Amino acid sequence: MAYAQDVGQDENSQQNNEEDKVERIEVTGSSIKRTAMEGDLPLTIISRDDIDAQGITTAEQLLLQLNVASNSNDNLASNTGIVSGEERGNNGASSANLRQQGAGSTLVLLNGRRTATHGLKGRSVDLNSIPFSAIERVEVLRDGASAVYGTDAIGGVINFILKKDYQGAEVGAFADHTEDGGGNIYRFNVLAGSGDLYSDGYNVMGSLSYRKAEILRGVDRDFTSTFQPESGLSPDTRGTPFASLNNRPGGNDPTSPNYNLIGTGLVNPETGLVNDVFNVLALPGMPGCDVYPLMDDDAAELWNRPQNSGVSCAWDYPRAAALQQPVESVDFVGRATTVLGDNAEGFVEFVGSEVTSKKVFEPNQITPWAIGNEGWYPSTGESYDYIYDALAGYYGADQLNYGAPIAYRWRCMDCGPRQIETTTEAMKIQFGVEGTIGFWDYKVGLGHATNESESQLGGGYHYTEMLAAGIGSGDINPFLLPGQSQSAAGMAALEAASAAGVVLYGGKTTMTQFDASITGDTGFNLGWGGDNIYVAGGIDIRKEGYEFNGDRREAANRPDIYGAPFDNANVLDDVDRTVKAVFVEALVPVVESFEMNLALRRDDYDGFGGTTNPKVGLLWQPTEEILVRGAYSTGFRTPSFNQIYNGATEEPYTGQDLADPRDCPGGVVDPSDPNCQPIQPTRLFGGKLDLGPEESTQESFGVVYAPTDNFSMNVDWWKIVIEGTIQVPDFRDLLENYDLYQDNFIRDANGDLVTIDTRYINAGERRTSGIELGIQTNGEMYDGIWALNFNGSYLIEDKKKLVDDAPFGPNLVGTHSRGNIPLRWKHTVTFNYAKGDWAHSLTQLYRHSYDDETPAGVASGVANPPYYDGEVGSYLIYNYSVRYMALEDWDVTFGIKNLFDRDPPFTAHQNDYSPGAAFDPRVADPRGRSYTMQLTYKF
Repeated sequence: MAYAQDVGQDENSQQNNEEDKVERIEVTGSSIKRTAMEGDLPLTIISRDDIDAQGITTAEQLLLQLNVASNSNDNLASNTGIVSGEERGNNGASSANLRQQGAGSTLVLLNGRRTATHGLKGRSVDLNSIPFSAIERVEVLRDGASAVYGTDAIGGVINFILKKDYQGAEVGAFADHTEDGGGNIYRFNVLAGSGDLYSDGYNVMGSLSYRKAEILRGVDRDFTSTFQPESGLSPDTRGTPFASLNNRPGGNDPTSPNYNLIGTGLVNPETGLVNDVFNVLALPGMPGCDVYPLMDDDAAELWNRPQNSGVSCAWDYPRAAALQQPVESVDFVGRATTVLGDNAEGFVEFVGSEVTSKKVFEPNQITPWAIGNEGWYPSTGESYDYIYDALAGYYGADQLNYGAPIAYRWRCMDCGPRQIETTTEAMKIQFGVEGTIGFWDYKVGLGHATNESESQLGGGYHYTEMLAAGIGSGDINPFLLPGQSQSAAGMAALEAASAAGVVLYGGKTTMTQFDASITGDTGFNLGWGGDNIYVAGGIDIRKEGYEFNGDRREAANRPDIYGAPFDNANVLDDVDRTVKAVFVEALVPVVESFEMNLALRRDDYDGFGGTTNPKVGLLWQPTEEILVRGAYSTGFRTPSFNQIYNGATEEPYTGQDLADPRDCPGGVVDPSDPNCQPIQPTRLFGGKLDLGPEESTQESFGVVYAPTDNFSMNVDWWKIVIEGTIQVPDFRDLLENYDLYQDNFIRDANGDLVTIDTRYINAGERRTSGIELGIQTNGEMYDGIWALNFNGSYLIEDKKKLVDDAPFGPNLVGTHSRGNIPLRWKHTVTFNYAKGDWAHSLTQLYRHSYDDETPAGVASGVANPPYYDGEVGSYLIYNYSVRYMALEDWDVTFGIKNLFDRDPPFTAHQNDYSPGAAFDPRVADPRGRSYTMQLTYKF
């Protein structure tokens, strides 16, 4: 709208002269160029102006505002704790996840072509590596598209389209400052280009951008406090800055390695209950739990520990974590385009980026049973008598084992916060030729992309043996009161034990791709009143490579590092696979008001197999105002490299509780049955070469209603069914479903069970469905132009079953979960108004309420917090921006995010196994109100 205010008379005249020309363009989801943006599949297009008006600076932020994007832990803000295995890539990556299908089932394209996935994660593109300042628009296909693009397109496709032809130069600066401090964001970019493609025959352009997001700590926001027991929330840790005491089995036996000061626990003289984990600061006459920052009484009933009520302390460790990780990125885009004859042009494009993420979270919790028996706090320690005297004064000396070491739970504040720094370098070079031969358009491309990432330990990590020795000697003291500090010997021991600089792991993905396609008018029609049939076809050949390195230290010299999340089980040497695909597509106008879109793609993977996926799309326009569309397609997601190529290992089953499930139901031992005696087969772990893909079907049906040029609305229903989901089978499920999984039980020539295969399998099913609603309207008001855009997403169903012949589980929509929160309803409403030199934008974002996580004590009936209601409230915020365009070479935009400074809704979840504490970053932004300013100068 703002652009429309500035169109000059000459340009208006030119537009009037050419208004009879109709250009066919290619949009995401189809290889056929067409004249209409509305097709058989729903497509959302986000312009550069839309992005700037919202103050969005990264692809990650853009996804958080898309209603079709999942509320999952696939971004840096939602992954602030320790992760390993397939989630290790979240140390430095953010991924797209559409329609609840997972990051590995959402395809991300750059200028319509694939790029390398993240070096650590290996299965999805890192959104932080997208050169965001060079984006021209983003196209989001809200449907599966494996028939066009191949694997990973089950949940949808996001196509980031970069500027391709630019003349002149501009510099831009952006700042996003929070009102309450912390989490500020800055960006600086330069864009320059030269040459008119049509008069000079060439264009050369380049874009360079730098972005910095500062850390936002939990202590910077009051609503993150987990000491809200009346609402059902308390930190589930007794690992406190002044250590808690812990009982141990056999603790009263002087000959036991667990012999300790409080033995197996102490009888409380007031309650008669045995206190097994408690803190002397909480005892009568002592300073109290709250003498330390972020430390307070442990709401023991909430965690089914009523025996320790009133004598136990907890520490608010989630507030010591980062709510927004500090990230710095530099990216560059360069493109040179030249005219090749009358009807063709060629280009070379280079995209490169470096992203550094510094993950920061709470200091380690240390216990002697975790670091080794040599880590008990000794009777010679400086604070030993202080602890003994406090215990003897309340519990009585007769209950204590004086001289025995102390078993403790300690939050090592002097160790410092744990830090993991991840650096990711991404690069892609793309060559291409596009042109026209007669009525046919063609394009040919050759590209190579890499993404290499490495994570290393920063502060907060220590060698386990040295840490234990420092505590066991008494040099390091877990019992320091406020104002006290570690001795010089203690600090020297911690410094000597530091493991900062050790590389956790590193990974690299590569992709080399050749593609060629042609599309055009066949000159034929069905003769029933419809236009000519348009077709497209092409080939796609690519080679994908992956390597993952774990602990780089020599195998013979790898002293244990306490709490370091190494991932040596997934180490892979350089492995690769070649994918060959051929596809065809046809746009068939049957009659004037009805057309079909047919597509078919065949993909063959070396060493894996092939899959063929069709798509049928229908478009019917019974009147000028109404358009009806529908589509059916199949899709697939290939297994990851680790799931296929990880080395197989065998480990013996050492228990005495397993019988052969062929003869004994559920593998239950029956001493009276000679066929159901205990057996000890080996168990097989690792990758599986014959693992199949996840296979899906997608259905959609929608109606678009546009009675006038100023109003349109659309309603689209969709359903996705995935069969053969890739999962590690539960051992008990295998035993209880022997007939279904007979191939997993490997026998010798005599029929005896020798090995149970517990590697990945294709099993189970998942069903997801929903409705998406859109309304667009505009008009004139007070000599200006206004526009209103509404977009909503309603999730109907999200059900799973892990075994093929089992019934589906409950509908997960509107419930809390560890990975993804399937919200029932989300919407965005944007009102724009432009008049003269000013353009205003006001946006409302809404996220519906959902069932809260139930605290353990509430579930068991031990606790009944008065303000816990089992529901997380809705989240509603407004964003505003104004753009001023009167200055000749300047473009200025000012904005306010979270206009009314709305706090995230409270949740009793407290950040173990899923992100956030007292709030959930998958749903709400913890930054609060912030002010944005964007300046662009053209010269």
